[in-house]
Amino acid sequence: MLLVPTMTPLSSADAAQPVHLSVLIPVYNEAENIQPLCDALLPVLDGLGRSSEVIFINDGSRDGTEQALAAAAADRRIRVITFRRNVGQTAAMMAGIDHARGEVIVPMDGDLQNDPADIPAMLDKLDEGYDVVSGWRRDRQDRFVSRILPSLLANKLISWISGVPLNDYGCTLKAYRREMLQGFRLYGEMHRFVPIYARWQGAKLTEMPVRHHPRRFGTSKYGLERVVKVVLDLVVVKFLTQYETKPIYIFGFAGVGFMGLAFLAGLWALYLKFVEDVSFIQTPLPLLVTLGAITGVMCILMGLLAELLVRIYFESQGKSHYTIKSTINFEDEKTQ
Repeated sequence: MLLVPTMTPLSSADAAQPVHLSVLIPVYNEAENIQPLCDALLPVLDGLGRSSEVIFINDGSRDGTEQALAAAAADRRIRVITFRRNVGQTAAMMAGIDHARGEVIVPMDGDLQNDPADIPAMLDKLDEGYDVVSGWRRDRQDRFVSRILPSLLANKLISWISGVPLNDYGCTLKAYRREMLQGFRLYGEMHRFVPIYARWQGAKLTEMPVRHHPRRFGTSKYGLERVVKVVLDLVVVKFLTQYETKPIYIFGFAGVGFMGLAFLAGLWALYLKFVEDVSFIQTPLPLLVTLGAITGVMCILMGLLAELLVRIYFESQGKSHYTIKSTINFEDEKTQ
């Protein structure tokens, strides 16, 4: 992915300076919202008493967003990344995470629907010992049929599949400890699933109500087709997180299931033949036995092949399939 240099580049000394809080804001055709958002956000950051930065990721906007961001970046706390073309919110979020310097990372939308005034309360929750604080737009200001209803259904489905119950996966406003965002990449529409990944990695997660305002300028970039993409991405996240190092389990279970189906179909065919005097060729059961047995064997072979690929992936790059939170008395040894 190619990035255009920011209009007001930081010096090398500025870039190396650590900060406590990084606010990430992906934007696409939000020219009218940039200055009002900065006017609302910067006073909140001033009142925190913590060092902070704001990273706008301009996702290939075609209106005046780039110029508006260049003007806003007169404030040195505002940093700007501009993509050559539109690649989506998840890629923009990943770019922001890659370039953030903060110990705490807070993503938020750039359409003025998230309220910066909720950020201090989210930081207070982190100070209580949580690793991830997820916003919940309990009083959501959107159209019910096209936005709220699909979101409610998607949230129920995601919570059921992932085992991580949240009321609002779609709310961009969240707060993360930086270490919770290490060691994975985001693709597709997966930015909304970061709390799931963090929880599966042992993060302490909580959810808190946040304010939500009607959109004042511009138009929404999302439609109902996004629900299908989200569900498919959830399947990918579930597979990669739960079975990345043991793919034989999922392929093997599928293989055993198909072979079990073939076995039961065979027994039923034999029963019909010798008890009910029904010829094999009068039922589709022999075909079901054949297809089930072949599919089961193929699934198991695919699982074995996936196991080989997993070992090549980890061993060739010297990667570990575990992460270490901390060590004691290992100062002279390099941990992976």
